[in-house]
Amino acid sequence: MVKPKIAIVGAGKVGSALALLLGRRGYPLTGVASKSIFSASRVAKELDVYATDRPEEITAGADAVFITTPDREIARVAGKITERGGIRTGQVVFHTSGAHPADEVGAVRKAGALAFSLHPLQSFADVKTAMENLPGSYFALEGDAGARPLAEQIVKDLGGKSFFIAAGDKPLYHAAACIASNYLVSLMHFATGLYGRFGLSREEAFEALLPLVQGTVRNVGQTSPALALTGPVARGDGPTIEGHLEVLQEIGEEELDLYCRLGFYTVKVALEKGSISSEQGKRLEEIFLRRQK
Repeated sequence: MVKPKIAIVGAGKVGSALALLLGRRGYPLTGVASKSIFSASRVAKELDVYATDRPEEITAGADAVFITTPDREIARVAGKITERGGIRTGQVVFHTSGAHPADEVGAVRKAGALAFSLHPLQSFADVKTAMENLPGSYFALEGDAGARPLAEQIVKDLGGKSFFIAAGDKPLYHAAACIASNYLVSLMHFATGLYGRFGLSREEAFEALLPLVQGTVRNVGQTSPALALTGPVARGDGPTIEGHLEVLQEIGEEELDLYCRLGFYTVKVALEKGSISSEQGKRLEEIFLRRQK
């Protein structure tokens, strides 16, 4: 199968990783474009392709265009490329935002191109780790039906898996992804900060807690979120929770409130697991509600 020519517009972490991975998978690249010619050149040099700060110079000759700019720039960039004649009939124009639907690049339809959203359900700390993490990741697909076969083929060639969602579900999809990834980071920041109260640096606290987190993730992967739940809520251990709340009250209202809200939700998980009775669940909920603002 002849692989389509690809143009990458946006040389940040996502665009750079996709450019390098697709190039290695045998996709010919017409070039890399970025607002910063330095950023475009850095990636283009590795692939021995053209670099530019004028996207229409590389998009016109491509079969598929990836717009991997920051979310706030996607619609504007798609519109500008279309106005300058860089989009033509038969092309597929992708964006990689998790929060926005394919309509964000809807301007390209005026030129006869298809609009599609292809979002990697993965965290991008830097280009190197992005390239390591993308294979095996899931991708959420949404957009014009005619572009779906190409999107699925690209995901397969990247070593990923895909699922299709409706445009109206993108905000909920992205909110869940933020909870699983971004808020896990916030929880680790919360926990490591508490360890500082008895003398550990944040770095030492992270090293101490990381094996626990990794073990928990393994347990979730081997069973399910509910079945992997352990700890005082899962045991219906009200006295232990009361002890937590006493010390957290001394630290601050924000910390206490966050713990209570997380605990109140966790009661539902414990009930789903079946490790506590409904009566135990009610008692735990009362403890958490009593301490919330």
